[in-house]
Amino acid sequence: MSDPSFPLSPDSHSAPLPLVLAGPILRRLEPGRIVMWLTATKPLHLALLLQPAGGASRRLALDDTLMRVVAVGRDAHVHLIDIRLSDALPQDTVIHYDLIATLHDGEESNIAKWAPHLLHDGAVMPNMVIRSKADNILFGSCRKPHHPSPDGLACADKLLATCIDHAESRPAMLMMCGDQVYADDVAGPMLGAIHALIHRLGLFGEHLEGAVVADSQALYNHPAGYYRREDLLPAFKSNEALRERFFGGVEKPIFTTANAHNHLVTFAETVAMYLLAWSPTTWQLVGEPPMPALSAEHTERWQRETVCLAGFCKDLPRAARLFAHVQTLMIFDDHDITDDWNLSARWEATAYGHPFSRRIVGNAIAAYMLCQGWGNQPEVFEDVLDQMQALTATTDAEGRMDAAAQDALINSLLAFDRWGYVLRGNPTVIVLDTRTRRWRSRRLLSRPSGLMDWESLTELQHELLDEKAAVIVSPTPMFGVKLIEVIQRVCTYAGQSLTVDAENWMAHRGAASVMLNIFRHSRTPGNYVVLSGDVHYSFAYDVLVRDRERTPHIWQITSSGIKNEFPRRLLDWLDRLNRWLYSPRSPLNWFTQRRDLAIRPRLPSRRQRGERLWNNAGIGQVWLDAQGRPVKILQHNADGCPPSEFLPLDDTLTVGAHTEQARTDA
Repeated sequence: MSDPSFPLSPDSHSAPLPLVLAGPILRRLEPGRIVMWLTATKPLHLALLLQPAGGASRRLALDDTLMRVVAVGRDAHVHLIDIRLSDALPQDTVIHYDLIATLHDGEESNIAKWAPHLLHDGAVMPNMVIRSKADNILFGSCRKPHHPSPDGLACADKLLATCIDHAESRPAMLMMCGDQVYADDVAGPMLGAIHALIHRLGLFGEHLEGAVVADSQALYNHPAGYYRREDLLPAFKSNEALRERFFGGVEKPIFTTANAHNHLVTFAETVAMYLLAWSPTTWQLVGEPPMPALSAEHTERWQRETVCLAGFCKDLPRAARLFAHVQTLMIFDDHDITDDWNLSARWEATAYGHPFSRRIVGNAIAAYMLCQGWGNQPEVFEDVLDQMQALTATTDAEGRMDAAAQDALINSLLAFDRWGYVLRGNPTVIVLDTRTRRWRSRRLLSRPSGLMDWESLTELQHELLDEKAAVIVSPTPMFGVKLIEVIQRVCTYAGQSLTVDAENWMAHRGAASVMLNIFRHSRTPGNYVVLSGDVHYSFAYDVLVRDRERTPHIWQITSSGIKNEFPRRLLDWLDRLNRWLYSPRSPLNWFTQRRDLAIRPRLPSRRQRGERLWNNAGIGQVWLDAQGRPVKILQHNADGCPPSEFLPLDDTLTVGAHTEQARTDA
C-alpha cells in the first residue's frame, strides 16, 4: 500500500550512499564543552566551525582526542564528538555552527550540503544557544512512530522557529524523559524498513543462542520474522513465561495493549531503529518496504501501520532540525529496552536467566548506550566504549560479531550503574535512573520493585544537599493519578502486576518512605520541580509535604506522549472516578501514602468540565522563576490546537504554619 507522503525513491536501493545518515544531534552543551552525536557512512575527517553572534569565529579540527568513531556496520559509523574548549563560549548568545567534512579529494562538504533539512529558512548553518539558566525546559516522553497522532517533536521545532534569533527566548534544553524508541512495539513496515536498512548499510550480524534460529540473518529470513517472533523460541514448557514476557502481545485491559510480536532482537535492528527514528535521510535509502507474505489479518494491520508511518516520515525533518538546534538530554524508560523492564525480581530472574532474552535486553541496552546514554555524560562510558569498539572492529567473513565478546559487553552493561546524571546550574537538574538500581522484594519475588534502591536514593540525597531548588527528572511520575495506582496495587495482590504495568513510586513502601524523608531533610531544597512522562497523558500537581519543621513544595509536571495517547474514553472515566474518590479533601487519602502530602491538581485551561488529565500528543514546556518555581506550564498540542496551560485551583493550600494563595483559575 503506497502513500504519497512516504519518502519513496524508485532507485533508492541503488543510489549512492549519502555522506551522513543521521545528525548532528546537540547533546550536552556548556560554555567550555560541546557534545554531539552523528552517524555517517564512513569515518569522517571533521572540523567544527563556531560563529557566535557579534564575536570572532573559530575552527577546530576534530582529531582522535575529540571524537571517537564506532563502526556498527560496513557503511555505518557512529561519531561521538566531545570537545573541551580552552576559551569558553558566550552564554545566552546565538552561536552559529557547522560541521565540515574533508573528502578524499580534498573537497569540503558542510551541513548545508549533506543535511539541508536541518536549516531554518534563510539560514546557511544551524545554531545553538548555551543558556545560563535552566529556566525554560521542553520535555516529553513516549514517541511511537506508528501511533496515528502527529509528532510532538515537529510541534517543538515549530515553536523554536518563532524564536530562533532570540537567545533569551530559546529553551535551555529538550529533556527526553523515556521511551524515545519502542524496541518492543514495532510496526511491521517499520521492521521491514529496519531490515532493508541493515542490508543497505551492512550492519553487523550476530550469533544467537537459545533460539530456533542460529544467527541474525536466519532471523531476518525466517517466516515467523514478522508478527510471530514468539515462534522463534525453543518449544520447551520452561520457555512459556519467556514467550509471554517478550512476545505475548498481552491484552492489558486497564492501560494499554502490548504488541510485542515484532520485538527487536539484534543489535543491528535496534541501531537501525534509532537511525530511522531520528533521520529522514535513512528513509530515503529504503523507501516504503515491500510487504512480505502475511495472513489477511496481518496484511490489514501492515496497511494501517504504513499510513501511520507515512505521517511520521512527513514530520521527521522537523524533528531532526530540532535536535540540531537544542541541547537534547535523554534517559531510558522500559520501552527503550523492553516492556516492564526489571519490574520485579522474578522478571529479572526469568529474563536474564535465558541466553536469548538476555541477548535481546543486552542488545537494546548497548544501542541505548551508543545512541542515547553516551551523550548525557560521555566521561563515564570510556570503558564500555572500548569494549564496543573492540567488538565491532573484528567480524567474521559473514559480517557477524564475536559471540563471546558480545556477551562480555552485555555483562558489563548489565552491571553498569551510572545511567543517571546531574547538570549543575541554576537550578540543578538531576536525571534519575529508575530502571536498573531497583529496590527488589526478597520475600515476594513477583511484587513490583521500588523504582530506586536505598543506595541510589542516598546518592540522590547527597546530590540535593545545600541546593536551593532542583529539577528532578523521573521517567515515572512520583505523584500520579491515585485511582490508577490503587488499581495497580489491587492487580499486584491478585498476581497481575505485569498486566497493568504496576510501576509507581508509591507501590514500594520502603522507596516511597525514603523519598519523602529526602524531601523533609533540613539541607535539601525547599522547591522541587519533578518532570515525568510514561503514562500517555499529561497533568500537573502542586504538592506540599506535611512536616513540623519545614514544608517543601513540589510541582509534579507530566507530559506524555510525544507521539502517543491514552485510550480516550477509558481515561475520561478514570479521570472522573479519581476526582470523586481522591479529591484533595477525600478521607480516602488518609489510607494511602498521601496522608503525608497535600496535593492539589492544576486544571488544563482548555479542559472540558472538571477535566484534570490532558490527553493529546505533544510536548511540555515549563518556565521557572529565580527560586526554581514554575511560573508557567504549557502542554503544546501536536495536532495544531492552541496549547493548554495548567493553572492552579482557586484555593488556598494550608499545611501547618505554611499558607500559599494559589492563583485564580483562568
